Amino acid sequence: MQNRIKGKWTFITGATAGIGKAIAKIFADSGSNLVINGRRKNRLEELKQELEKHNNIEVALASFDVRDREAAQQFLNNFSEPIDILVNNAGLAKGIDAIFDADHEDWDTMVDTNIKGVLNMTRLISPQMKERDSGHIINIGSIAGHESYPGGSVYCATKHAVKGFTEATKKDLHGTNVRVSMVSPGLVETEFSEVRFKGDKDRADEVYDDIKPLVGEDIAEIVHFMANRPSHVNIMDAIVFPVAQSSSTMVHRDND
Repeated sequence: MQNRIKGKWTFITGATAGIGKAIAKIFADSGSNLVINGRRKNRLEELKQELEKHNNIEVALASFDVRDREAAQQFLNNFSEPIDILVNNAGLAKGIDAIFDADHEDWDTMVDTNIKGVLNMTRLISPQMKERDSGHIINIGSIAGHESYPGGSVYCATKHAVKGFTEATKKDLHGTNVRVSMVSPGLVETEFSEVRFKGDKDRADEVYDDIKPLVGEDIAEIVHFMANRPSHVNIMDAIVFPVAQSSSTMVHRDND
């Protein structure tokens, strides 16, 4: 298969773990230079060493929170390379409370990260893509952006927003050669559930009991496939389930 990623600069948000880290590794294996972003600088430094050791690429660290627009702007002002591919991966769920019991701080964290973070990075990077008439924006959505479920009111709302934003961004860039895509995963075993359950690992593990869930590498391969299509091919969205899952709430477990 032709490698259309080699030598390009890919900016990945939320690269310290899970899907983001897996995306960084598969893009590095294809010779893409990387900007890896996240809040945990020590994890970014470890990943940079790992990637550069096994791949002849450049890796830049962008240690800031995507909610912090000024920090993002400052980094990009000081970064001279053009961003060819932006992967808006950073996102999270907090809590499973019904709307009448939900925690306001959880709301703010999800809205600011899942929506404003994607808006911030796209707003800052898309102008240079438009000017060059080249680039690719890939947003990590969720099945929650296609169908809602109880206990996920605000999280589902944020992922519906990402879906709508992805579609509108493509239309805003209509007539250019900038591509816009989204991947919408179902159950992926990462730190996601542990964050949602606020560090309760036993409860998080129960989400994946008696099924074979997706893993970060599964989603990374799909992101890589999207980015590696010929320049005239734009995949708008890909809904991805483990075989055991058929909707946001239909999951077959081996003990069912």
